[in-house]
Amino acid sequence: MVGVSDGRSSSPRPPPDGRSRAGPPVLSLALAAMLEEFHAHSGAVYLLAADPPVLEMAVMAGLPRAFAAPWERITLGARVPVVDAVQLRRLIWVGGEEEMARRYPRVAVVIPYPFAMAALPVATESAVYGAVFLTWPGTHPPELSDRQRERLMAACHELALKLERAAGAGRPVRPEPDLPAAPTVGGAAGTLGAVEAARMAARLPYGLCSLDLDGRVGFANPAAAELLGVPADRLIGVPLWSAVPWLDDPVYEDRYRAALLSQHTTSFTALRPPGEWLSFRLYPSRTGLSVRISRARGVSRPGRSAPAPAETPSRLVSVSKVVSLTGALAEAADVRDVMQLIADEIAPTVGSRAFALLGSRAGRMYVIGHRGYPEPRVVEGFDGMPLTEPTPGAQVLRTGVPGFFESWEELRRLYPTRRSSPDGFAAWAFLPLIASGRPVGTCVLAYDAPHRFTTDERAVLISMAGLVAQALDRALLYDAKQRLAHGLQEALLPRSLPVVPGIEAAARYLPATRGMDIGGDFYDLVPAGGTAAAVIGDVQGHNVTAAGLMGQVRTAVRACTALGQEPEEVMRSTNRLLIDLGTELFVSCLYLRLDPGRGRAVLARAGHPPPLLRGPDGRVRVPDVAGGPLLGIDGAARYPCTELDLAPGALLVLYTDGLVESPGTDFDDSLAELGDRLTEAGDLPLPELADRLVRDEADAEERPDDIALLLLRTRRE
Repeated sequence: MVGVSDGRSSSPRPPPDGRSRAGPPVLSLALAAMLEEFHAHSGAVYLLAADPPVLEMAVMAGLPRAFAAPWERITLGARVPVVDAVQLRRLIWVGGEEEMARRYPRVAVVIPYPFAMAALPVATESAVYGAVFLTWPGTHPPELSDRQRERLMAACHELALKLERAAGAGRPVRPEPDLPAAPTVGGAAGTLGAVEAARMAARLPYGLCSLDLDGRVGFANPAAAELLGVPADRLIGVPLWSAVPWLDDPVYEDRYRAALLSQHTTSFTALRPPGEWLSFRLYPSRTGLSVRISRARGVSRPGRSAPAPAETPSRLVSVSKVVSLTGALAEAADVRDVMQLIADEIAPTVGSRAFALLGSRAGRMYVIGHRGYPEPRVVEGFDGMPLTEPTPGAQVLRTGVPGFFESWEELRRLYPTRRSSPDGFAAWAFLPLIASGRPVGTCVLAYDAPHRFTTDERAVLISMAGLVAQALDRALLYDAKQRLAHGLQEALLPRSLPVVPGIEAAARYLPATRGMDIGGDFYDLVPAGGTAAAVIGDVQGHNVTAAGLMGQVRTAVRACTALGQEPEEVMRSTNRLLIDLGTELFVSCLYLRLDPGRGRAVLARAGHPPPLLRGPDGRVRVPDVAGGPLLGIDGAARYPCTELDLAPGALLVLYTDGLVESPGTDFDDSLAELGDRLTEAGDLPLPELADRLVRDEADAEERPDDIALLLLRTRRE
């Protein structure tokens, strides 16, 4: 997800290309109609961008756009309701804050208030154009009626048809200005009624003011101006927290957000310097808030001082951005995830057009990654540069002290050896990434125009750098472990299958996605004179111990094969080895000796799933193969052999249970499904067939178990 808001109060936006729009505002009219028909409090329409595939907020109503900063631009991998609505092509309903916390914790952390939400795809049968969300106050019933669901889906489908027609006519719909709040309808009619209402408000002994959805003051009575200590003419038209700096506080921000999102009355007390406490009560509506201000009684909080005046306009949603970023970085697994989050969330939020991550190794700088530079070679030129070089990147890596350069002239003044701006940008922030007290890198943010870094902005950037450092430290360790795991796995499995006369062979291996991405499944094909031995097995576990034991078992099987042992004896010897090693892990195994010249195979099985045999006529069956217990359990176990006839063109499929077993599925059903696929595609070349058989598992986001597959086909004459 990407927040591109600058945190200031929003206003209607023109299309990003600056061109005026021809024709009616399709998105605004559709959103307004949905808000009216379903009595929703707020909502937004997203359009789906193709490159990269993201949902971009095109129009919003009912809330300040700043509130939606973390979700203005959402990747299709984010766990948020509108993405699920698009991915699943159905209405997603979240009935309250508890359900939101359970299903979408990242959203709930940023907006922990009572409200209900519906998210829907804007799609036709053939294409997705975007998504819509609507929200209701927390008092809304916990479920939508069937009629409401049908009408919501119909409204979004109708909008999708309009977008389809517009695209077909060469006039694609673009983002539109946000919908303004409806004017407040007063209870007094005519000019005289309005004047009398103002006189009445002026006589009230407590402060009263009204705010629009963006927090701008539309009215303030004299008592409010006196209590706030700000003349009324300096309040009107200005956000309350900008006109009254001591109200620019995250605690008060939370109450303001809670009132607007939940449509519940909220309150708070605030200290007016030097020592007077005021009570604020917020009454929300769909058009804004009414605020009642009075002196608080019995409030005493010694030691608390008033916040310092802000240097810049209020950062109203800075807290929500940081909270959202914290949740996102906590989910980042590898360096690629961290890079994507900086590109999607941090850089757009702070106005940076490009960034780079630099690390240090053996006294030299190296480039971890970068985005947004027109000439990547400029950044990559720093790779391998000694840390003693007089450059800001090296300086920050050495010292851990951030560097802010508001213009090219400032950078050149401090680093006179730099004669020109090599990357073409005009301002830079060099942020040290320090985790657990040690530097892990530097984040460079580049700006395309001179940029003034205020004290507040520097503090926010340094805080964000701390979050990035923690995530990057974990990601670098994760990537190192993954490289170790993959290297170990590649070393223990055959790099390629040998050529065996009379036999075609192909194999595939997929590690589990849980654990270290390394496992104990193995396979091998060993030529032995005019015959060959094949083995497939599965060691318990998905870790280095399982992989190490797998290597020992594979070596033992190869040694026994070289000695000319029969399949039953190979199994017994390997079983005794495991028992002698004293390991607590067990191994399933299927071993066979192939004799293509005589058209037969001899098999021995130790607790392993049976093979599948596809005959030359295309029929698939499960041979009845005798077997014994898992290896490593019983030192006296026997492993009887079974002989199979292999006609020319016959295909043996050896596999581990990860290919046919998954939670909630029946083994026999999965085996039958595998047989059906083998019947249909068994005549394909073996590499293509192997890819076809593991395709679904290879595309799955999660694999609870490793998968090994070995295909053996006797050649036709």
